[in-house]
Amino acid sequence: MSIIMPEYEIVDRSTSSIRYLEHGWPSELCRWHSHPEYELHLILETRGKAFVGDYFGEFDAGALFLTGPNLPHNWVTNKSYTKDVPVRDMLVQFDGKSVEHLLNAFPEFGEMQELFKLAQMGIEFVGFNPTFAKGHMEAIRDTKGAERIVAFLRFLVRINEHAEKKTLSVTGIANTEGSSKHARIGDVVDHITKNFAEEISVEAAAELAGMSPTAFTRNFQKATGNRFIEFVNRVRIGQACSMLYASDEQISSICYEVGFQNLANFNRQFLKMKGMTPSEYRAQAQRNLVNKESTEA
Repeated sequence: MSIIMPEYEIVDRSTSSIRYLEHGWPSELCRWHSHPEYELHLILETRGKAFVGDYFGEFDAGALFLTGPNLPHNWVTNKSYTKDVPVRDMLVQFDGKSVEHLLNAFPEFGEMQELFKLAQMGIEFVGFNPTFAKGHMEAIRDTKGAERIVAFLRFLVRINEHAEKKTLSVTGIANTEGSSKHARIGDVVDHITKNFAEEISVEAAAELAGMSPTAFTRNFQKATGNRFIEFVNRVRIGQACSMLYASDEQISSICYEVGFQNLANFNRQFLKMKGMTPSEYRAQAQRNLVNKESTEA
């Protein structure tokens, strides 16, 4: 079973072995995409949905992720953020072959082998100090040549020492080159994540992908590991989680806002995916928020 082949990004490493980027929100760089490089990604501002392989979850400001080669990913800020954010993300992309050469040249770096193995599924470094992470990213950004590489390796050592590494995607990694079918299904995935509240039929999705409904249904499940309606429901439930966390809006209103037409079905799908009811999820989220605030006070 493989995951979707999204838009494929070519990273130019002709002059350097690592690439530093930062961008705001919204940005054309925020899209469902993959590339053969590892990516170390820090979210500076906003809250929203993380999409990594077949994983859907929430992210907050300060979240730190590492994704492996060809693992599709995207971080979508909640629509409640109506003003532009100048710098939302700081990230570093680096080549897997460079990692292999590092491990071969310096046996001491062998202790990080498990880190790169876990990155194939995507890692979130839960509870990593965001100020500390930003400082390391700034050191990489503000240096050049060998000093930049040293700053980058220092950050890798620190994240490898971090105890709580949460692996994300469970499906295999798609072929690097992909196919036109995968790319067209990737277009449908992007459409769903941006227009989840709209009525999205299999027929309309198939037309968007340029396939017959039968071929689309078969290829979508093969590519994503989910039936089409299951995938749509996962995106909608993910958005509902963000709204339950961030607002006091009535659950029935959230149900319809994210695209469900029936409250009973919304509750049933939520319980199936999250193992609790929407009201239980909200209560748990609020407790976590209170605990976080009291800890930071």
